[in-house]
Amino acid sequence: MKARALVAWNVRRIRVDLGVPQEQLAYDAAIDRSYMGAIERQDANPTIDLLDQIAKALGVHSSEFFVQPPNGATSYETLRKGRKPARLRHNSK
Repeated sequence: MKARALVAWNVRRIRVDLGVPQEQLAYDAAIDRSYMGAIERQDANPTIDLLDQIAKALGVHSSEFFVQPPNGATSYETLRKGRKPARLRHNSK
């Protein structure tokens, strides 16, 4: 796996495992949300300094972004869409 793909896979893996929405991670790392998405899609080539910012926001060491996925590992699922929690429906009588 190429380095950019490896970083993208691990950033997403860690973020999803922690239950952190992409928008929140971008805010915590002080970068634009669309750029965070580009990193996870392998469309951006982040600097080492930016990887350090993202790692700090996730509470991990930046070396975690270079961990090889297990053989046969698939892409991580996305978190539930939407910015607000689902509202409970009340039956009105």
